[in-house]
Amino acid sequence: MRSQDDIEQIIGAAHAAADAARGAILPYFRLDGLAAENKHVPGARTESDFDPVTAADQAAERAMRDVLSTLRPHDAILGEEFGASPGTSGLTWVLDPIDGTRGFLAGTPTWGVLIAVTDEAGPIYGMIDQPYMAERFEGGLDRSTMSGPMGMRALRARGDRPLAEATVMTTFPTVGTPQEGAAFARVADGARMVRYGCDCYAYALLAMGQIDLVIEAGLNPYDICAPIAVIEAAGGIVTDWQGGPAHEGGRVVAAAAAVQHAAALAILSDVL
Repeated sequence: MRSQDDIEQIIGAAHAAADAARGAILPYFRLDGLAAENKHVPGARTESDFDPVTAADQAAERAMRDVLSTLRPHDAILGEEFGASPGTSGLTWVLDPIDGTRGFLAGTPTWGVLIAVTDEAGPIYGMIDQPYMAERFEGGLDRSTMSGPMGMRALRARGDRPLAEATVMTTFPTVGTPQEGAAFARVADGARMVRYGCDCYAYALLAMGQIDLVIEAGLNPYDICAPIAVIEAAGGIVTDWQGGPAHEGGRVVAAAAAVQHAAALAILSDVL
């Protein structure tokens, strides 16, 4: 059981880190000629081979690490760009400085900064921050709120509804391997509406009560730990495709409620 002082320190550090990331990122957004390196496949010709990183990604993670080293020096850090730093507190900050770098490069405002705090069991607190729209979503440690241009309000997933009335989202239409993509297509074929390309913002939409399902594959811990905390605090469900824990990444299904989750798992859980 964490003390109220410790909870307030964790939440305060998360907001300070997000503020620092905003300041580091925004000067680069829609900057003409911003360079991007491919982390995995130099000279890639297709989107599936392109995993970009920019100066904005690196500057944002450095800024967050600087904040955390001052405010939470005993906690560990796992970041997408600069890897793992050890700690002694039993808590780890899981950071994705720009989730959706492809969208960032294209100028769309659907990328975000992901910040999570995890213990040995998984995420206990998470934040999805969209700097350009000044929207911030947080969940865990007795919080489930969003703030933005229209003020602050509680987050609440939309509740049960059948797949035939559901809105489903994913980032890429291909959704991983051909087998994973075919499974997603079977879910999508039974849904009312399918939308693509929102990266982490899709998880924020689910926590807001706007959509029903987000289905993805090939994720890393820094892609999903923060969304798990935000969505679960809003009453939603996040698991892997077999219904198990999802905080280590891989195949993920996030659902607004049990009915949508069960309908998705009935189709996805058979994928080997």
